[in-house]
Amino acid sequence: MSLGIKNVYFVGIGGIGMAALARYYMSKGLPIAGYDRTESDLTRALVAEGAIVSYDDSVDAIPSGFRDKSSTLVVYTPAIPADNKVLGYFVESNFDIHKRSEVLGMITRDSKGICFAGTHGKTTTSSMAAHILHSSRVGCNAFLGGILRNYDSNLLLSDSSPFSVIEADEYDRSFHRLSPYIAVITAADPDHLDIYGDEEAYLESFAHFTELIQPGGYLIIHEGLKLIPRPGAEVTTYSYGCHSGDFHATNISRHDGTLTFDFVTPREVISNIELGVPVDINVENAIAALAACYLTGSFEPEAARQAMKSFMGPKRRFEFWLKQPGKNGKVIIDDYAHHPDELAASIRSVRNLYPDRKLTVAFQPHLYSRTRDFAPEFARALSLADEVVLIDIYPARELPIPGVTSKIIFDKINSPFKTMISKENLVETLKNLNFEVLLTAGAGDINLSLPEIVNVCS
Repeated sequence: MSLGIKNVYFVGIGGIGMAALARYYMSKGLPIAGYDRTESDLTRALVAEGAIVSYDDSVDAIPSGFRDKSSTLVVYTPAIPADNKVLGYFVESNFDIHKRSEVLGMITRDSKGICFAGTHGKTTTSSMAAHILHSSRVGCNAFLGGILRNYDSNLLLSDSSPFSVIEADEYDRSFHRLSPYIAVITAADPDHLDIYGDEEAYLESFAHFTELIQPGGYLIIHEGLKLIPRPGAEVTTYSYGCHSGDFHATNISRHDGTLTFDFVTPREVISNIELGVPVDINVENAIAALAACYLTGSFEPEAARQAMKSFMGPKRRFEFWLKQPGKNGKVIIDDYAHHPDELAASIRSVRNLYPDRKLTVAFQPHLYSRTRDFAPEFARALSLADEVVLIDIYPARELPIPGVTSKIIFDKINSPFKTMISKENLVETLKNLNFEVLLTAGAGDINLSLPEIVNVCS
């Protein structure tokens, strides 16, 4: 990266990770501009903070101050199509261009990077770790994959902390650009097979990630993964899990809407950790986050207790939208779950919270390729619900694949009640169902219907 950078332009600035980097450079006093396909809450917030954002895929929309290749750094996301005119202009004009992952890699090399990787769980665990460190004297810089509700931001900054918390994205092998001091791997269930082709290549990618840990660093890996790590000789490896592993939980207790446990480390037991988001899936998430913070050498037990109790979670990660009082009050929870194992874990967590209530799940599949590759697994996960409302596939970066629709999931679902609808009919369908507990799930735009769902169903 050139030392003469005076401006930074982001192609795909509305992405959650890109927005964090944009804010990071704004905090350094650099002018920021960017392009995205559609306006969103994130892009509106960036504009309010001083960024220039265009939704026009045209060279003319690039501000004149950002057309000097000697002073402009261009950052892009692999989700941008190859035929994008804005990115094409910068490429053809030989600008200093880097993927988002490359820029994060530069940051981890200049700090002690705490990098959370995994098919699922990495957003919540990295957010927990960032909140713990930020709540302690050591602090951190954090680049998160979700908007943390405690701060209404996915970026935390510190002028003095040596630590950077980063969500390590395996898509397009982006995490191979990082140089972790502490690496956490939460899961390695096959995903992104449009990129990797098969499970073996996917696992190999994670194995290579473990080779990138800095000498003297640490690897924390979930028990039972198929992954065979290959960290260097100067890297210490720890296992973690809910009930066993070098780091685990004991004395898990649920009482009157609270969930507490004792945190077991290789050297001591730290008692009475209470979860601010008291669902079962967050016990393992908390163990991973606490373990990473413990290995920094700056762990403060009381600060960690207070942080876990006050942790509100990232938006769209087990986020309550409605919780009516009384044992018959309606409940609406939204979750980003978009992989079969993640979806099943979310459904089970809701079941455990409301064991005697009827559970309705409204699910929006994300990507044609993921739907094609995991249709039976999605069907098994959704069959855990009493009612299933399945809507159209959210295409994201993909073109349709012949024969791949939500129906290949729908036909295999065994729930007592199931229906397949277009997204336009979602609100009316849920209103007529008169649900008791509703979980909306998926990585697309199903969450945009939640304000109306809450309004008509409460």
